Amino acid sequence: MKKKIILGALALVIVAAGIGFLIYKRELDRLSFASSLFTGAEQYENFGRMADMFPVATMHAAETPFEFADGAPIELPESFMFGGKSVDTETFLAETDTSALLVLKDGKVRFERYMLTGGRNVNWMSMSVAKSFVSAAIGIAVEEGHIKSIEEPVTAYAPSLAGSAYDGVRIKDILQMSSGARWNEDYGDPDSDINRFGRILALGGSLNAFAATLEGEREPGTYNHYNSTDTQVLGLLLTKATGRSVTGYMEEKLWKPLGAESDAYWLIDDEGMEMVFGGLNATARDYAKLGELYRQGGVWQGKQLVPADWVRASTTPDAPHLMPGNNPASAFPLGYGYQWWIIESTEREFSAIGVYNQFIYVNPARDLVIVKLSANSDYATSDDPSAFRELETIEFFREIGNRLN
Repeated sequence: MKKKIILGALALVIVAAGIGFLIYKRELDRLSFASSLFTGAEQYENFGRMADMFPVATMHAAETPFEFADGAPIELPESFMFGGKSVDTETFLAETDTSALLVLKDGKVRFERYMLTGGRNVNWMSMSVAKSFVSAAIGIAVEEGHIKSIEEPVTAYAPSLAGSAYDGVRIKDILQMSSGARWNEDYGDPDSDINRFGRILALGGSLNAFAATLEGEREPGTYNHYNSTDTQVLGLLLTKATGRSVTGYMEEKLWKPLGAESDAYWLIDDEGMEMVFGGLNATARDYAKLGELYRQGGVWQGKQLVPADWVRASTTPDAPHLMPGNNPASAFPLGYGYQWWIIESTEREFSAIGVYNQFIYVNPARDLVIVKLSANSDYATSDDPSAFRELETIEFFREIGNRLN
C-alpha cells in the first residue's frame, strides 16, 4: 500500500513537472513570437497556430454552417500594373507570403488557393481585419439599444476611462480613428505604443488598463490618426454596454447567424479581455462572410443582421479628415469609416486591412469580395512602400475584378 502511495505521488510530480514545462515552453514561444514581429523573420508558421501560444476565447461554429456555392473557376491575371510598372502575380503572391486567396463574385467562389501553412480549415491571425468585425458588433448593439447613440461620450459606458485621452470623447470619433489620443503606431520601433500594447499579450497585463493610460494630443474629430487602442476602447464599450464578453456577444449576433463553418478564437489578456484590435483568428471562408454581408448592405440570407444605415455609414467617410487621397488631415492615402478603410474610387470600394497583408476587400459595384491572408515577412522592416504593399494589393484586386467583368 505504501509503495502504491509513493508511486502515485511520484506520478503526480512527473505530471506536474510536465505541465510546468509545457507552460514554460508556451511562454517562451509567446516571447519569441512577439519579439520577432516586424524584424523580417518568417511568420507563416506562426499565424496559423496562435492558439498554441496564447490563451484564447472561442466563438463556436454555426450549428448549420453556410457554404458558398461554386461559380465558374477563373485564372488569376498573369500580371497587374502598379506604380507604372508591371507586377508578376505569382512573384507578388510569393513575396508577400500569401497563405490564402479567395475570390467571390455574386457570392460564388470563383477562385480559391491555399499556400504555405494555409488551408481551408486553418484559422489565420487577422491582425486589424478584426477591427471591422468589432464595428459590426457595435452597430448591432446600437440597433438593439444597448448603446443609445454614437454621439454619446464613451465614458458614459466606460467610466474607467475618465481622466484619460478618451474622457468625454464621442463614440463616433473613436469608431473613425479620430479620438485625438497621442499614439505611435510605428511597427518597426520596439518602443512604440503599438509594440508596447502588443507585448501585454506576451508578458501579461490588462489591455483595458493600458487604454486608460493614453493622453490627449489633438481635438477629437479633427484628424484621422490610426490608433489600435481606439478599437480596444470599442471592445471595452461593447462589454460594458451589453454586459457580455465580446466573444459571447459576437458569436450570438454575428458569427453563428453568418453560418460560420469553423470555430474561431480571440486572443485574450490576463483578465480574459479580447485583443479586439487584431486578435481574431478564423478561416478565409468565414472572413469572406463579413465581406459578403457588407457587400449586401448588412443582409444575410434574407435577414438584416447589421443595420443597412450602419453599413453605409461604416463605409462612407463623412468629414474632411476622413477622405481618401492626398489629405493633410490624415497620415494615410486611404479614407476611413467606422473601422473600415475607404479606397479612392468611383465604385465605393472598401476594405478591412491588417498588417502583414490581411484583407477583406469589397467592391459592391462589381459584386466582388476578395480575402487575402498573408505573412509578409518584409512588412514594416523599412519606411519604403515596398515593405507594406497595401496599395499594390488593392491594384491586384482591381485587376481580378477587371478580368471578371
